[in-house]
Amino acid sequence: MTSLKSQLESLLLVSSKPMTVKKLAELLQAKSKEVQAELEALAEKYNQKDSGINLQINNDKVQLASSPENSELIKAYLKDDLTGELTDPAIETLTIIAYRQPISKAELEQIRGVNCSLILRNLMIRGLTEAEYSKDRGATVYSVTLEFLKYLGLNKNSDLPDFDKLNSHENLNKLLSQDNSQVEGKEDVVIKVEVKKE
Repeated sequence: MTSLKSQLESLLLVSSKPMTVKKLAELLQAKSKEVQAELEALAEKYNQKDSGINLQINNDKVQLASSPENSELIKAYLKDDLTGELTDPAIETLTIIAYRQPISKAELEQIRGVNCSLILRNLMIRGLTEAEYSKDRGATVYSVTLEFLKYLGLNKNSDLPDFDKLNSHENLNKLLSQDNSQVEGKEDVVIKVEVKKE
Protein backbone atom coordinates (compact mmCIF):
# COMPACT_ATOMS: atom_id res chain seq x y z
CA MET A 1 0.00 0.00 0.00
CA THR A 2 1.24 3.49 -0.88
CA SER A 3 2.55 5.50 2.06
CA LEU A 4 0.89 8.70 3.25
CA LYS A 5 4.04 10.64 2.36
CA SER A 6 4.00 9.28 -1.19
CA GLN A 7 0.31 10.11 -1.66
CA LEU A 8 0.82 13.58 -0.23
CA GLU A 9 3.78 14.20 -2.53
CA SER A 10 1.76 13.13 -5.59
CA LEU A 11 -1.18 15.35 -4.69
CA LEU A 12 1.04 18.37 -4.22
CA LEU A 13 2.83 17.66 -7.49
CA VAL A 14 -0.34 17.55 -9.63
CA SER A 15 -2.15 20.38 -7.86
CA SER A 16 -2.11 23.62 -9.85
CA LYS A 17 -2.78 25.72 -6.75
CA PRO A 18 -1.93 25.69 -3.03
CA MET A 19 -3.84 23.17 -0.92
CA THR A 20 -4.85 23.46 2.73
CA VAL A 21 -3.77 20.90 5.31
CA LYS A 22 -7.46 20.28 6.01
CA LYS A 23 -8.18 19.51 2.34
CA LEU A 24 -5.16 17.25 2.08
CA ALA A 25 -6.22 15.37 5.21
CA GLU A 26 -9.72 14.97 3.79
CA LEU A 27 -8.46 13.65 0.43
CA LEU A 28 -6.01 11.29 2.10
CA GLN A 29 -8.51 10.20 4.78
CA ALA A 30 -5.92 10.99 7.42
CA LYS A 31 -5.69 13.17 10.51
CA SER A 32 -4.47 16.74 10.07
CA LYS A 33 -1.67 16.08 12.59
CA GLU A 34 -0.43 13.13 10.51
CA VAL A 35 -0.49 15.24 7.34
CA GLN A 36 1.31 18.09 9.11
CA ALA A 37 4.04 15.72 10.29
CA GLU A 38 4.55 14.37 6.76
CA LEU A 39 4.63 17.91 5.37
CA GLU A 40 7.41 18.79 7.79
CA ALA A 41 9.34 15.73 6.65
CA LEU A 42 8.83 16.73 3.00
CA ALA A 43 9.95 20.30 3.76
CA GLU A 44 13.13 18.91 5.31
CA LYS A 45 13.64 16.73 2.23
CA TYR A 46 13.06 19.45 -0.38
CA ASN A 47 14.08 22.74 1.23
CA GLN A 48 17.80 22.13 0.85
CA LYS A 49 20.34 24.48 -0.71
CA ASP A 50 20.99 22.21 -3.70
CA SER A 51 17.33 21.28 -4.30
CA GLY A 52 15.43 22.65 -7.30
CA ILE A 53 12.11 22.03 -5.54
CA ASN A 54 10.83 23.69 -2.37
CA LEU A 55 7.79 23.00 -0.23
CA GLN A 56 6.14 26.32 0.57
CA ILE A 57 3.84 26.60 3.59
CA ASN A 58 1.89 29.78 4.31
CA ASN A 59 -1.23 30.28 6.47
CA ASP A 60 -2.05 26.56 6.45
CA LYS A 61 -1.68 26.40 2.66
CA VAL A 62 0.95 24.19 1.06
CA GLN A 63 2.45 24.00 -2.42
CA LEU A 64 5.44 22.47 -4.18
CA ALA A 65 7.35 25.16 -6.06
CA SER A 66 10.64 25.71 -7.80
CA SER A 67 13.55 26.95 -5.71
CA PRO A 68 13.72 30.76 -5.33
CA GLU A 69 17.38 30.55 -6.37
CA ASN A 70 16.25 29.49 -9.85
CA SER A 71 13.62 32.21 -10.23
CA GLU A 72 15.32 34.05 -13.12
CA LEU A 73 15.72 30.85 -15.11
CA ILE A 74 12.09 29.87 -14.49
CA LYS A 75 10.79 33.35 -15.39
CA ALA A 76 12.66 33.27 -18.70
CA TYR A 77 11.39 29.79 -19.50
CA LEU A 78 7.77 30.55 -18.58
CA LYS A 79 7.75 33.83 -20.46
CA ASP A 80 8.73 32.00 -23.64
CA ASP A 81 6.31 29.20 -22.80
CA LEU A 82 3.36 31.53 -22.23
CA THR A 83 3.84 33.95 -25.10
CA GLY A 84 4.44 31.42 -27.85
CA GLU A 85 1.76 29.61 -29.81
CA LEU A 86 0.55 26.25 -28.59
CA THR A 87 2.44 23.29 -30.00
CA ASP A 88 0.62 20.56 -31.93
CA PRO A 89 0.86 18.15 -28.96
CA ALA A 90 -0.60 20.85 -26.67
CA ILE A 91 -3.47 21.52 -29.09
CA GLU A 92 -4.14 17.80 -29.39
CA THR A 93 -4.15 17.40 -25.59
CA LEU A 94 -6.41 20.42 -25.14
CA THR A 95 -8.80 19.08 -27.76
CA ILE A 96 -9.06 15.69 -26.07
CA ILE A 97 -9.75 17.36 -22.72
CA ALA A 98 -12.42 19.60 -24.29
CA TYR A 99 -14.26 16.67 -25.84
CA ARG A 100 -13.82 14.10 -23.07
CA GLN A 101 -13.81 16.18 -19.86
CA PRO A 102 -13.51 15.49 -17.05
CA ILE A 103 -10.62 13.21 -18.00
CA SER A 104 -7.81 11.79 -15.89
CA LYS A 105 -4.13 12.03 -16.80
CA ALA A 106 -4.02 8.22 -17.18
CA GLU A 107 -6.92 8.27 -19.67
CA LEU A 108 -5.36 11.15 -21.56
CA GLU A 109 -2.04 9.35 -21.81
CA GLN A 110 -3.82 6.18 -22.89
CA ILE A 111 -5.37 8.07 -25.80
CA ARG A 112 -2.21 9.98 -26.79
CA GLY A 113 0.26 7.20 -26.01
CA VAL A 114 2.76 9.57 -24.37
CA ASN A 115 3.36 11.24 -21.00
CA CYS A 116 1.31 14.45 -20.75
CA SER A 117 2.60 15.93 -17.46
CA LEU A 118 4.49 18.87 -18.94
CA ILE A 119 1.75 19.71 -21.45
CA LEU A 120 -0.93 19.64 -18.74
CA ARG A 121 1.18 21.94 -16.56
CA ASN A 122 1.62 24.41 -19.42
CA LEU A 123 -2.08 24.38 -20.29
CA MET A 124 -2.93 25.09 -16.64
CA ILE A 125 -0.39 27.92 -16.47
CA ARG A 126 -1.99 29.45 -19.55
CA GLY A 127 -5.39 29.20 -17.84
CA LEU A 128 -6.85 26.91 -20.51
CA THR A 129 -7.34 23.84 -18.33
CA GLU A 130 -7.97 23.19 -14.65
CA ALA A 131 -7.50 20.19 -12.38
CA GLU A 132 -9.70 18.85 -9.61
CA TYR A 133 -9.45 15.71 -7.50
CA SER A 134 -12.40 13.35 -8.06
CA LYS A 135 -13.28 11.23 -5.03
CA ASP A 136 -15.47 8.96 -7.16
CA ARG A 137 -12.65 8.15 -9.56
CA GLY A 138 -9.84 8.41 -7.03
CA ALA A 139 -7.80 10.57 -9.41
CA THR A 140 -7.24 14.14 -10.49
CA VAL A 141 -9.36 15.00 -13.52
CA TYR A 142 -8.86 17.78 -16.05
CA SER A 143 -11.37 20.09 -17.74
CA VAL A 144 -11.18 23.15 -19.95
CA THR A 145 -11.70 26.54 -18.31
CA LEU A 146 -14.13 29.34 -19.02
CA GLU A 147 -11.07 31.18 -20.38
CA PHE A 148 -10.71 28.46 -23.02
CA LEU A 149 -14.37 28.81 -24.04
CA LYS A 150 -14.02 32.60 -24.13
CA TYR A 151 -11.13 32.38 -26.59
CA LEU A 152 -13.23 30.19 -28.86
CA GLY A 153 -16.34 32.34 -28.47
CA LEU A 154 -18.38 29.45 -27.04
CA ASN A 155 -20.84 29.29 -24.14
CA LYS A 156 -20.20 25.63 -23.30
CA ASN A 157 -17.89 22.88 -24.49
CA SER A 158 -20.82 20.99 -26.05
CA ASP A 159 -20.91 23.82 -28.65
CA LEU A 160 -17.64 22.45 -30.09
CA PRO A 161 -17.85 21.00 -33.63
CA ASP A 162 -19.20 17.43 -33.75
CA PHE A 163 -19.24 17.35 -29.93
CA ASP A 164 -21.91 14.64 -29.57
CA LYS A 165 -20.19 12.37 -32.06
CA LEU A 166 -16.69 12.74 -30.60
CA ASN A 167 -17.71 12.86 -26.95
CA SER A 168 -19.06 9.33 -27.25
CA HIS A 169 -16.88 8.00 -30.06
CA GLU A 170 -17.10 4.20 -30.06
CA ASN A 171 -13.41 3.52 -30.71
CA LEU A 172 -12.36 5.96 -28.00
CA ASN A 173 -14.74 4.38 -25.51
CA LYS A 174 -13.26 0.97 -26.32
CA LEU A 175 -9.76 2.34 -25.86
CA LEU A 176 -10.58 3.87 -22.48
CA SER A 177 -12.40 0.78 -21.22
CA GLN A 178 -9.60 -1.46 -22.56
CA ASP A 179 -12.17 -3.78 -24.12
CA ASN A 180 -10.02 -3.98 -27.20
CA SER A 181 -6.23 -3.80 -27.10
CA GLN A 182 -6.01 -2.73 -30.74
CA VAL A 183 -8.53 -0.06 -31.54
CA GLU A 184 -8.51 0.95 -35.18
CA GLY A 185 -8.99 4.54 -36.23
CA LYS A 186 -7.70 5.94 -32.94
CA GLU A 187 -5.78 8.63 -34.79
CA ASP A 188 -8.99 9.85 -36.47
CA VAL A 189 -10.84 10.53 -33.24
CA VAL A 190 -9.54 14.03 -32.53
CA ILE A 191 -10.55 17.24 -34.29
CA LYS A 192 -7.97 19.91 -33.48
CA VAL A 193 -9.28 23.15 -32.04
CA GLU A 194 -6.98 26.07 -32.82
CA VAL A 195 -6.29 28.14 -29.72
CA LYS A 196 -3.73 30.90 -29.50
CA LYS A 197 -3.22 33.10 -26.46
CA GLU A 198 -2.23 36.66 -27.28
